[in-house]
Amino acid sequence: MSDPLDILRQYWGYTQFRPLQREIIDNALNGRDALALLPTGGGKSLCYQVPALCREGVTIVVSPLIALMKDQVYNLQRRGIPAAAVFSGMNRRALDIVFDNAVQGGYKLLYLSPERLLTDLARERIRRMPVNLLAVDEAHCISQWGYDFRPPYLQIAELRALIPHVPVLALTATATPEVVEDIQEKLQFRKKNVFQQGFARPNLAYAVLYEAKKRDKLIDILRNVPGSSVVYVRTRGEAEQVAEFLKRARLSADFYHAGLPPEKRNMRQDAWIQGRTRVMVSTNAFGMGIDKPDVRTVVHMHLPDSLEAYFQEAGRGGRDGQKAYAVLLYAPVDADNLRRAWESAFPPLDQIRRVYQALTSYAQIAVGAGAGESVGFDLSAFSVAFSLEHGLVFAALRLLELDGWIALSDAALQMARAHIHVSRETLYDYQLRNPQADAITKILLRAYPGIHHDLVEINEDFVAKHAKMEVATVVQILEAAQRADILTYLPRTDKPQLTFLQPILPADQLVLSTERYAWRKQRALERLEASVRYAETRSCRSQLLLDYFGEKNAEPCGICDVCTGRNDPEVPDALFAALEQKVRELLRNGPMDLNELLGKFPQKRHEAVAKVLNYMREEQILREKEGKLFL
Repeated sequence: MSDPLDILRQYWGYTQFRPLQREIIDNALNGRDALALLPTGGGKSLCYQVPALCREGVTIVVSPLIALMKDQVYNLQRRGIPAAAVFSGMNRRALDIVFDNAVQGGYKLLYLSPERLLTDLARERIRRMPVNLLAVDEAHCISQWGYDFRPPYLQIAELRALIPHVPVLALTATATPEVVEDIQEKLQFRKKNVFQQGFARPNLAYAVLYEAKKRDKLIDILRNVPGSSVVYVRTRGEAEQVAEFLKRARLSADFYHAGLPPEKRNMRQDAWIQGRTRVMVSTNAFGMGIDKPDVRTVVHMHLPDSLEAYFQEAGRGGRDGQKAYAVLLYAPVDADNLRRAWESAFPPLDQIRRVYQALTSYAQIAVGAGAGESVGFDLSAFSVAFSLEHGLVFAALRLLELDGWIALSDAALQMARAHIHVSRETLYDYQLRNPQADAITKILLRAYPGIHHDLVEINEDFVAKHAKMEVATVVQILEAAQRADILTYLPRTDKPQLTFLQPILPADQLVLSTERYAWRKQRALERLEASVRYAETRSCRSQLLLDYFGEKNAEPCGICDVCTGRNDPEVPDALFAALEQKVRELLRNGPMDLNELLGKFPQKRHEAVAKVLNYMREEQILREKEGKLFL
């Protein structure tokens, strides 16, 4: 068995481990189960990647995000470590190739999405694999008490019967005390065993700024606090728009989301890590598995719907121990928007059945069949085709997923992949009979030398350019070669993959538990309200976060906006009355939206006006309709 420190030096160039990493690695190498509860940026992935290389065999890593799996595999391969991933959308032939290579010792790490883990095909091959460790990333997904529950995770423990002597290493950055217990129970730990760093971040100053003109305030923050920054937004479109806004303000910025091609994601990520790009504007797809210790500001443009999500993302600031800021830009309307979104996220059960019936028609799978089958899924096109409201479809899919009927992958761009699986003689004969295929085959063999041994990513644009053909022609030729059983070809796609986890049923026979539905709705509301309490608290923000994650009786941090008085919640009575009177006068002339209303006051009064408006709404002095405030 190799020494972990030698492996760390050889493949990652580090000379020492971070706190708890060596203890977690030694625990895995000694064959013991463990839950590693490490903060964001704490180096969780090394805790299973290093032991994977210390011993003979393959480490299986269960991960819920295709984008994260692909990034991990790409980075391991760049270091000369053989790795592969199995996820939704791969056909039987592609799965055979990867699983056979794993059985024969072709990989050191094999990443699997949870819905692919316990198919009959996976069970058969895993039983024959020389597995040395089972790592469960984002382990909070196994708990219904957690904020990102995924039913397929509940089946992971069944894998232990196939590989009974293999230890389990579960990893997560955020877990409440209930979730910590639940993870160990659901994964059938032989003995409870938790490695946990404290949640306190004494160098990270939390702040909530009440702002209507959030983008202007963002520029303010970035100009006043030098250094690297991450800005979190809700949608891909907003990521692109905010990045452009910052560029126009002459700030070095770029955007990142799972829909970008892998080369662009890696190029932008590297530019940010190396300091060539200062600000990365991103959806929550950015940050996982990325080690950048010197982030000085993490700004959230919107209130997340759980403190787990906020804490994980905000925690990417100040990993070097130097002062950093986690800033939430907040307006009272944000809480109302979240509550409306929560209500919409739980449509009536008959509407969920209606969406399920449309899904089965969309997939064209017969009743009684379909378990384990995947289809590319475009939510917008589906909604239009079946005359369903977009928000209803999104909500119904999530609830069907929570009840274990389907799994919907993240919409990471999946590059085209190919594997030539015939002998060189058979291939040569095919090339002689198909001149166009001959040109493409020669390019594939030159540009992708591993294509005879494994599925490799190919770039159809690159192939078309060098073959002097249209991309559509290249695709047609590759598809024809696949029909002739010369190669396996998986076209490029940026669609999420919808996988049916159980045989198709008639919609009226779909079992949906009203008790689970009600419980989940209540739990989602509790998490939402905890986020709102954080945004609106008059107590130390760090203290509130630590209490939420089970660290009771923590001392005030002394550096958040509440502790320092920078965001003093008290508005003097005389000022409060004057501001309320002006709000009334303005709204007597007709309804106004929040930005328009705040624009009638000096910038320095916006925070106080926001507090006045919040009070007037709570007392039902103000009402809102279609984004407009009125008396």
